Amino acid sequence: QVTVAESGGGLVQPGDSLRLSCAFSGRPFSNYAVAWFRQGLGKGRDFVASISRSGGDTHYVDSVQGRFTMSRDNFKYTAYLQMNSLKPEGTAVYYCSAAAFYTHSEVPSTYEYWGQGTQVTVSS
Repeated sequence: QVTVAESGGGLVQPGDSLRLSCAFSGRPFSNYAVAWFRQGLGKGRDFVASISRSGGDTHYVDSVQGRFTMSRDNFKYTAYLQMNSLKPEGTAVYYCSAAAFYTHSEVPSTYEYWGQGTQVTVSS
């Protein structure tokens, strides 16, 4: 049974940083591309960032390019999202997801496994 669990969310001020973690278990982690999505209150689930199975290639939505960095450690079965210079519009529940057949997809339905999400609130 595959499980995905996010952690690291919290309440921060604009300009602060946070690092989210995504712990994966149940199948070989290196078989899956991983992505982060976020969902604001009353909004849809939007793509944020993704990383290839080896970790050698990443892809970001334009609004976070240069501020967010996604990485993974296949030995630890964990992916990360380093978020710098956070803005109030970044307030959302952040979800980690894993896909066996796609890489860098921005479409939620292409990801087989999802965590429960971690809340990130950016407010002064």
